[in-house]
Amino acid sequence: MNSNHPGNNYRSTVPLAGAQPDPQAIETKLAAARTRLILDKPFLGALALRLPIKAADPQWCPTTATDARAFFYNPDYIAGLSLDETQFVLAHDALHCALSHFARRQHRVRRKWDLACDHAVNPLLIDDGLTPPPDALHNPRFKGLTAEEIYPLIEDEDDAETLDRHVYDEDNQQGGRRSGLSEKDLDPSERGAQPQAGTQSEGEGGGNQPQPGEGTSQNRAGAAPQPSPLSPDERTDLAVQWHQRLAGAAQQALQHGKLGGEMARLIDRLLQPQVPWRQLLARFMSATARDDFSYSRPSRREGDYIRPALRSHQLDLVVAVDISGSVKDGEIQEFIAEIDALKGQVRARVSLLACDAQLCPGSPWTFEPWEEFRRPAEMKGGGGTDFRPVFDWVERAGIRPDLLVYFTDALGEFPDRDPPYPVVWLIKGQGQVPWGRRIQLN
Repeated sequence: MNSNHPGNNYRSTVPLAGAQPDPQAIETKLAAARTRLILDKPFLGALALRLPIKAADPQWCPTTATDARAFFYNPDYIAGLSLDETQFVLAHDALHCALSHFARRQHRVRRKWDLACDHAVNPLLIDDGLTPPPDALHNPRFKGLTAEEIYPLIEDEDDAETLDRHVYDEDNQQGGRRSGLSEKDLDPSERGAQPQAGTQSEGEGGGNQPQPGEGTSQNRAGAAPQPSPLSPDERTDLAVQWHQRLAGAAQQALQHGKLGGEMARLIDRLLQPQVPWRQLLARFMSATARDDFSYSRPSRREGDYIRPALRSHQLDLVVAVDISGSVKDGEIQEFIAEIDALKGQVRARVSLLACDAQLCPGSPWTFEPWEEFRRPAEMKGGGGTDFRPVFDWVERAGIRPDLLVYFTDALGEFPDRDPPYPVVWLIKGQGQVPWGRRIQLN
């Protein structure tokens, strides 16, 4: 990709065995790469400009790293990259920060989360025309997915490595790109090292933004130690700052007609007000099952006046669960637990159906409002995906539910027409539905 670009001449900065790269040549390469980003990719360039550039000790930074406050680099690693690849690593870390990956992990396992973040960022940069280093993670099936959507698709035993180190978490000693190093392998001065006094942290300095080449270290003796992880307050403040920077950079790039494709669609999604799927589903169910007033004529013994009376409506809910091989047990259990919590709030009678290419034997399972909604032990699947058996069952049963909720990845065969009752699809991944209300499950 762009293998004949003149910028590849920067590979000549690779030092001879045992020699250290020229710090000035490395600074020049980084400055040139960032300047080209600003000119050619103004959205990414504006984000990269927000990260001061700091040389780091190779002991803790085998490639590059970010703590959401600065961009750290291993001079030996940068010396081996072309100018195009250097642009990629600058944009890679800046996009991690702009997408607030440092603030979105929550309960997830850090190693899998870091891999998911790299899988989310790299396709965006490649789609935007940047050239990745050979060791950058890139799986076409993750294109267009967020880190939250990619995370459950990564196997627990995946031994891949991230392109960079994400050193903003508490357990950052266990991050990617450790190259076999453990805490005891580091010099005592590096273990749990704090930022050097006088180091400008992210968010400081007001409008004085670093210029290309500013903030880089002049030699290994002055290399930056591993930064301390973000505190909860720093994490929150930086998330707000980077969201504002994301919006500002996107607006400027759009004005110049230099933001499009998958990147533009992602940014548009991120800048929209976000409502958790649980809240959306709760609103839909509550609106369907709300108490209402009845104006039916009372008994004559009560007189001739018609008085409004509060009538309680019990929700007749059908819940369908995709048990094909692409949906994991943990995700099904989380979904069922959420439905159980909502069922008690709206007094719902639930008919549960499990389906892959056909209905699971034993379907449906019925739960009254006062019963716990739980996963039956015999609910097992693992085949292909066909949604039609669920809707066929509802039609054969001769019922008209107040609401049907279907938990799935939406990759299967749909009925030819929509049914005469409301349907909500809770979707993991990017699958689309031909009708009904689609709610993204992150």
